[in-house]
Amino acid sequence: MNTAVIVPLLLFLAVVFLVGFLSAKRISKKNDFLQEYFLGSREMGGLILAMTMVATYGSASSFVGGPGAAYTQGLGWVLLAMAQVVTGYFTLMILGKRFAIKSRQYKAITLVDYLKSRYESKAVVILSAASIVLFLFSAMAAQWIGGARLVETITGLSYTTALFIFAVTILIYVTIGGFRAVVVTDTIQGIIMFFGTLIILAGTIIAGGGLPAIMADLTAENPALVSPFGAEGELTPLYVSSFWILVGVGVVGLPQVAVRAMSYKNSVSMHRALIIGTFVVAFMMFGIHLTGVLARPILPGIDAPDTVMPLIVLEVLPAWLAGIVLAAPLAAIMSTVDSLLLLVSSTVVKDVYLNYIQPEADNRRIKKVTYSVTVLLGAAVFILALNPPDLLIWLNLFAFGGLEAAFIWPIVLGLYWEKGNKHGALASIISGVGSYVLIYQFTPDVLGVHSVTIPVILSLFCYIGVSLLTQKKIPAVV
Repeated sequence: MNTAVIVPLLLFLAVVFLVGFLSAKRISKKNDFLQEYFLGSREMGGLILAMTMVATYGSASSFVGGPGAAYTQGLGWVLLAMAQVVTGYFTLMILGKRFAIKSRQYKAITLVDYLKSRYESKAVVILSAASIVLFLFSAMAAQWIGGARLVETITGLSYTTALFIFAVTILIYVTIGGFRAVVVTDTIQGIIMFFGTLIILAGTIIAGGGLPAIMADLTAENPALVSPFGAEGELTPLYVSSFWILVGVGVVGLPQVAVRAMSYKNSVSMHRALIIGTFVVAFMMFGIHLTGVLARPILPGIDAPDTVMPLIVLEVLPAWLAGIVLAAPLAAIMSTVDSLLLLVSSTVVKDVYLNYIQPEADNRRIKKVTYSVTVLLGAAVFILALNPPDLLIWLNLFAFGGLEAAFIWPIVLGLYWEKGNKHGALASIISGVGSYVLIYQFTPDVLGVHSVTIPVILSLFCYIGVSLLTQKKIPAVV
C-alpha cells in the first residue's frame, strides 16, 4: 500500500463527507423536505448545472470501462466515444426551459412526478418506476464494481473489502446530504475529472516517447488498432453510427440526466451550462479514451481491461500526483452512483410510497422512510456487486439502453406534442423495454446496429400510432 497515493484520496473523501454534513444542516432548515432533499430547492447555477450533468454522465463506464474498451479496440473506440460530446448540449436544448417550466407547473420533484401529471395514469407511474428501479440497479451495480476495482487496485485490498469501503462512503454522504450534497460534490468531482484527464493524458504520451512512437508501436502490433473499425473490425460504420442514439441523442431519456433539467435556477444558468458542459464533456471523453489506447504499448498484455486506468496512472506518474489523478476516476464513479442512488430512492419514496401507500405521511415520517430506503437500496446493490462481470461497461450500457427505450418519447413528445396521451406513453414504454430486453438477450447484433436502435424506433411508432388511434372524438356542432 503506497501512502503517497492513499493520502490525497483520503483528503478527497474527507471533503466529500464535509459537503454531506453541511448539506444535512441545510436540509434541516428547509420546510419542504422533499423539494430540498431530491431537487436542492431548484437553486442550481450555471457552473453547478454543467458540472453535475458532466459528472453524473461521466461514470465508471467512462473512466474505468471506457479506457479498458479503448485499450482492447484501439482508436475506433475513441471515435465511437466521441458521440457523447453532444449529451449535455442536446439534453438542455431539447428539455431546457419547457421541461423546467412544466415541472414547476406540475410541482414535479421527480421524472415520474412529471409523467404522472402529464399523462394522469397510474399504469404509466408504476411502469416508469419499475423501469427506473430495474435498469438503474444495473447501472448502480456497474458503478460500485468500478469503484471497488479502483480501490482494490490502488490499495491492494481484496475486492470485497474495497467494495464495502466504497459503499459505506457513498451511503453516508448521500443519505444525510441529499441532492444538494450530490450536486456540490459533483462540481468538485467534475473539476477533478477535467484536470485529472489532462494530467494522465500528458503523462501517458510522455511515458510512451511521444505520439509518433506510440502510434508506430500500435501499428506494429496490429494495424487495425489505429483504424476506425476496431482491433477485430467489429466497429462497422453502421454500428458506430447507432451509438449516437445510445450515448448521444438518447441521453435525453435518462432519468438521472433529465432530472437535472428541472432543477436549475434560471435561463442564464441553463445557457451557461450549455457552453461549459459541452466543452468539458468533449475534452474528457476524448482524453480519457485516448489514454486507454496509448496505454497499450506502455502496459502490454493486461488481462483485466477495467484495471487499465489505475495501472497506467500508477505507472507513469509520481506517487503523490498519482493519488491526486486517481481521484478523477473515483470522482467520476462516486458522482454517478450518488445521483443514481438518490434517483432510485426518490422513485420508491415519492412515486410509490407517497402516491399509493401513505399519501398523508408527515415530514418526519417522510424523512425516516427516505433515509431507510436509501440505505436498503445501497445494501441491495452491494450484494448485487459481489460477483462482478469481466468488463463493466456492458452492464452500464445495458442500463442506458433500457432507460432510453422506456422514457425518451414519453418525455420529449409529452413536452412538444399535445396529442400524445397515456395510451401512447404506455405503448411506448412496453414496446421499448420489451423489445430491448428481447433483442439484447437473444439477437444483440440484429441488422448490425446497437441493440437500443430498433427499440427506440419501435417505441416512437407505438407512441404516435396508439396516441392517434385513441384520440377522443369531438362531437360535431350542428
